[in-house]
Amino acid sequence: MIENLHWHGHASFRIDGRKAVVYIDPWKLRKPVKADLVLVTHEHYDHCSPDDVAAVSKETTVVVCAASAKGGLQGSVGGDRLKVIAPGQELEVAGVKVRAVPAYNTAPERQGFHPKDKAKPRVGFIVTVDGARIYHTGDTDAVPEMEGLAPDILLIPVGGTYTMDAHQAAEAARRIGAGIAVPMHWGDIVGGKADAEEFRKQYGGTVRILEKE
Repeated sequence: MIENLHWHGHASFRIDGRKAVVYIDPWKLRKPVKADLVLVTHEHYDHCSPDDVAAVSKETTVVVCAASAKGGLQGSVGGDRLKVIAPGQELEVAGVKVRAVPAYNTAPERQGFHPKDKAKPRVGFIVTVDGARIYHTGDTDAVPEMEGLAPDILLIPVGGTYTMDAHQAAEAARRIGAGIAVPMHWGDIVGGKADAEEFRKQYGGTVRILEKE
């Protein structure tokens, strides 16, 4: 499945399944591909981009988002194609299973970015495509709800400032128990290739640093 995973920079990914195309947090897309399912982790502009969601949408595309992102997407996603998912909930769209995992900051210096908010929670997603479980953590620190999830592929932020840094992400990845870990949330706004490489060094498990498409 790793060969069907495409990184579009920052925290934006596309998964090309046999029966469905899935985007997670599409942003700054250079060559949009029409999707069956779009997932949006939270409301910040670098994750919730109505223009990019519109660019990958067709009449049947379903958009699943955290409650915090709903307001920003209502103008670009029509009717019942916009679905809100809460932490812990699961649903299935186009043969793709989606589970929402809480995403929030625990570090005191980051409380102003992604606080734990019951009214407007942020999430990460475990997406099961063609039998492979891919966990996009969203913007988060290491939180208890992610421990032991053991996805086949883990997409984890390493850029620091707004999320875990490389050292914290390495420790979180060990607790999560990933098959393959892919560092994200670097190369735009915050973080650089050195953070991805430091994560690889600190983690010790299987790491793939993807090239931006």
